Amino acid sequence: MTAPDVAIIGAGLIGRAWSMVFARAGHNVAIYDNAPGASTKALDLIRDGLEELAKHGLAQDPKSAAARVRAVTTVAEALEGAGFVQENSPEKLEIKQAVFAELDRLAAPDAIIVSSTSTIVASRYTENLKGRHRCLVAHPVNPPHLVPIVELVGAPWTSPEVMTRAKAIYEGAGQVPIVVRKEVDGFILNRLQAVLLSEAFRLVEDGYVSPQDLDKTIKDGLGLRWAFMGPFETIELNAPGGIPDYCERYGASLSRLSGADPSIYSGEKLKRVLGGWGATPSPAQIATKMEWRDGRLAALVAHKKSQPKAS
Repeated sequence: MTAPDVAIIGAGLIGRAWSMVFARAGHNVAIYDNAPGASTKALDLIRDGLEELAKHGLAQDPKSAAARVRAVTTVAEALEGAGFVQENSPEKLEIKQAVFAELDRLAAPDAIIVSSTSTIVASRYTENLKGRHRCLVAHPVNPPHLVPIVELVGAPWTSPEVMTRAKAIYEGAGQVPIVVRKEVDGFILNRLQAVLLSEAFRLVEDGYVSPQDLDKTIKDGLGLRWAFMGPFETIELNAPGGIPDYCERYGASLSRLSGADPSIYSGEKLKRVLGGWGATPSPAQIATKMEWRDGRLAALVAHKKSQPKAS
């Protein structure tokens, strides 16, 4: 797949990070910001960022990558020849509506237009656009040049072909795109984070644990496993019979602790989850995966011990 030219709209932290992501993957990038001089100032920061990535083996030939990024002074100039547009304007609906109207009017008819928004679903600012079928959310995690997940969330009218093309572009740039199958406030990552943060605050405020010890629970506990395994992979290895066995053993207590409806861990609801997950692995497959997990944990713990403490 040929790397399309990319227009970055907004030269703040996220816009600069996206510029690095696409430039190191071989895309030509034009970056625009409506603040005078912001695009030009961004070039030095992008160059420095690529050099830092190269020190860790996360960018090849940072000088060439930086040379692929150019600052422009108008939206029209940014969109000239661009096949992919990443918008990074402030999180205000009226701003998104105005920016997307301009982008839809000026961008090439087959260009994909995505928003880095972390809170506003695309249907709220694309409904009245002629090219609404080519618009979607591509929500990154800050900083996207280091954290590769990208949540792709289409509006009801977003073309499936556009979703497929967008996913391929992000994969080609070294990111990890996921598809959110229908619009939901906060998307997936923020909803998971919101639940964890709310419970963290409650446990500290109610006197069960100090904030420092709660942080240790994540960074030296759940976070270690979650660095390379998701929750479904994790629980599949925590019961001999995989996820169904885990749910039978622990579903009731999980429901009691979380206040969730216990039916999510059984019956038809569980069947829908298992249908999406796939076949339950054999005991031998679980043992092999556990050996892999333990090896990765050992490597990660050793890496953390080798690093200097944060000041």
